[in-house]
Amino acid sequence: MTYKVKLAEAVYQDICLLDKKTISIIKKNLRKLEYNPYPGRGIGNKEKLPIGGKERYRMHIGHTWTVFYSILEDKKEVRISEILHIAEAHKRYGF
Repeated sequence: MTYKVKLAEAVYQDICLLDKKTISIIKKNLRKLEYNPYPGRGIGNKEKLPIGGKERYRMHIGHTWTVFYSILEDKKEVRISEILHIAEAHKRYGF
């Protein structure tokens, strides 16, 4: 069964400001989460993170972007809360 990937409105607006090639790369990688968003399964560099006491996950897109998301298993949804440049993600969260 596949998952529906949903972007927070702010994430969608930020992505729209990027160049077409970058948007294409990000979309291609977000599709990986449709089939298996959990670390250790499927494809993609994914990890479970302890952020604010909530179950959150991250996936690296190349060496440039980091996607932060949560999984709503009962709804089969992946909710993208942030997409940050990898340097900003490391500065903000230390991961």
